[in-house]
Amino acid sequence: MKNKDFKPFIPADREMPECTTTSIVLGIILAVVFGAANAYLGLRVGMTVSASIPAAVISMGVIRVILRKNSILESNMVQTVGSAGESLAAGAIFTLPALFLWASEGKIEMPGIGEITLISLCGGILGILFMVPLRNALIVKEHKKLPYPEGTACAEVLLAGEKGGSSAKTVFSGMGIAALCKFLVDGLKVIPGSISAKFHFLKTELSAEVYPALIGVGYICGPKISSYMLAGGILGWFVLIPAIQLFGAETILYPGDDTIGSLYAAGGASKIWGLYIRYIGAGAVAAGGILSLIKSLPLILSTFRDSIKSLSGKQQLSQERTARELNMKFIFVGILLMIIAIWLLPSIPVTLSGAVMVILFGFFFATVSSRMVGLVGSSNNPVSGMAIATLLFCTLILKAFGDSGFHGMQGAISIGSIICIIACMAGDTSQDLKTGYILGATPRKQQIGELVGTVCAALAIGGVLYLLNAAWGFGSTELSAPQATLMKMLVEGVMNGNLPWNLIFIGIFIAIVIEILRIPVLPVAIGLYLPLELSTCIMIGGLVRLLVEKRTAGSEQDKKKSISNGILFSSGMIAGEGLVGILLAVLAVLSVNERIQLSEWLNTGTAGGIVLMLFLVLALFRSAKCKTSTDTHT
Repeated sequence: MKNKDFKPFIPADREMPECTTTSIVLGIILAVVFGAANAYLGLRVGMTVSASIPAAVISMGVIRVILRKNSILESNMVQTVGSAGESLAAGAIFTLPALFLWASEGKIEMPGIGEITLISLCGGILGILFMVPLRNALIVKEHKKLPYPEGTACAEVLLAGEKGGSSAKTVFSGMGIAALCKFLVDGLKVIPGSISAKFHFLKTELSAEVYPALIGVGYICGPKISSYMLAGGILGWFVLIPAIQLFGAETILYPGDDTIGSLYAAGGASKIWGLYIRYIGAGAVAAGGILSLIKSLPLILSTFRDSIKSLSGKQQLSQERTARELNMKFIFVGILLMIIAIWLLPSIPVTLSGAVMVILFGFFFATVSSRMVGLVGSSNNPVSGMAIATLLFCTLILKAFGDSGFHGMQGAISIGSIICIIACMAGDTSQDLKTGYILGATPRKQQIGELVGTVCAALAIGGVLYLLNAAWGFGSTELSAPQATLMKMLVEGVMNGNLPWNLIFIGIFIAIVIEILRIPVLPVAIGLYLPLELSTCIMIGGLVRLLVEKRTAGSEQDKKKSISNGILFSSGMIAGEGLVGILLAVLAVLSVNERIQLSEWLNTGTAGGIVLMLFLVLALFRSAKCKTSTDTHT
C-alpha cells in the first residue's frame, strides 16, 4: 500500500545503480570492521554504538569522492550492508561469551567457531525475515507517525552528498589517532593503560583508563548519560566499598572465603569490588532492564497488536520499484529452514521445545524491536531487558521440563542469544528500510543487502570472539564482558540457587530507589556494575561534549555541526581502537606480543598517561570545532 502524500528523493520510475559489486564489497568490509570493533567495545564496557551514520559517511566519501560516482542509492546500500555487522555483534556479545566463561571453568566444552557462527547466523537471518512482512505496516503506512530518528538522520547524511568527503576524513582521522594511541598503550606498553589515586582513609581509590574508545563513548552518550554512569561508579567505590569495610572488616561474607579486612589487604579495593559490588551491580542492572521492559509493556503490547492487525489486512500489491520486496514464500521457507536448523543441528544445544520458544519469543520481540526503533531509536531500544526476561523465562521452562544442569544452561543461553540477535537485527533492518524509503531505494535489494551483511558478519563474529577469548579471556580486566557475565549469573542462579541473593537484592532496591527519583536506572546500574576506571574515562568524553556545546559560537546549525563532527570523530576512535585490539589479539595468540613491548626500556608512567589523556581530549575537541566555519559555507 502506497503513501500517496510522500515522494522519495529518487522517484520510483527512475533506475539508479544500487546493489553493485562496489557497494556490496565495501559494505561487507564495513560490516566486518564495525562488527569486530563493536564486539571489542561491548566486551570491554557493555555498550555498543550505532555504525549506520559512520558507515554512511565513509560510503559517501569513497563512492563520491574517491570513485567519482554520483549514486546515493549505492551509498545507501553500503550503509545497509555495513550496519548489519554492528547489530549482529551487539546481540552476540551480550550473551554468547557466557559459554566461554563456563568452558574456562571446566563445566562445558569450549564452544567452537562453528557453533558461535551458526547461532549468530540463525538469529541474524530470522531477525531480518521476521521484520520484512512488517515493512508496509510500520514504514509505509505509518510514515508520519513513526519518526525513526536514527534512520531519518542517516538519510539526511546521505542526502548531504557534497559534505560526505570531509565527514569521511573526520572518521578516518579518529581511527588513525585511536589506533596509534591503542598501540602505544597495549602494544608497545610505553604508556600505562590507567592512572589512579588511592584514598587510604576510605580504603578505596579513584582511577581512570587512558583509552580513546571510552572517551568516544562518553562524547556520543553526552554529559548527562555519562554523569549517570559516573554516579553509579561513585556509589560503588566511594559509598559501598568503604561501608563494607567499615562495618564488616572482621566478617567473613559469602562469596568471600576470608575476612573482608584480609581480602582488602591482599587485593585492595578491586578485590572487594569483584566479590561484592559486582553482585550488587548485577542486581541493579537486572532490575533496570526489567523495569525498562515493564515501563515499555503497554507500548510493546499495543505495538504487537497494531502490527499484526496491519499485517493481517488486505495489502495492495504494487509493481513499483520502491515497493518490491522479497517474496513471501521465500520468507516462510527461510524461517522454516532456520527453525529446523536450530532444532536439529548438533552444534546448537537447543531442543524442540527450545526451537518453539525461539519462534514465539523471536517473532514477538522482532515485532516489538522494529516498532520501538521507529519511536525511540535503536540506542534506546530495551534489548537488554528483552534478553533478561527471555533468559529468566526460558531457564524456568527448561528446568520445569527436566532439562537442568549445564545442558539446560547451555540451552537457555543459546535461546537467549538467538532471540537477542533477532531483536537487534530486526531493529537494524527496520531502521535501514526507513532510510531507504526516504531516499527511494528498492526494498528487495536492501533486504538482500541485510542478508549479505548478516551472513558475512556471522562468519566473522565467531572468529573474533574466539580470538579475543584466546588472547585475554572473557571476564578478565581487558575484556570484562559485563552483560554476558550478568546473563551467566542469572541462569546459574535460577538453575542452582547459588547466587548471593542478599547482595543481588541490595542492587535491586538501589535500582528501585533510582527509579523513584526519576533518574534513568540502566546507566547508573551499569556504572555500579563496571569498574570505576571505565566510567571515569567515559565521563571525560561527556565533559568534552559539554564543552563543545557551550563553546561553539554562531547559529544553531553551527552547534549541531560541531556536535556532529565530534560524533564522527568519536565513532572513528571507537573503530580504530577496536581494530588495533583485534590486531593485538592476533599477536597475543601468535605469542608475538611480548617481542614488541618496550616497557623495559621506556615507561612514561603516570605522567605519560596524563599527557596521552590530554592529547585525546584536545584532538576530540579540535575535531568538533575546526570544521564548523568551513562547512557552513559549503
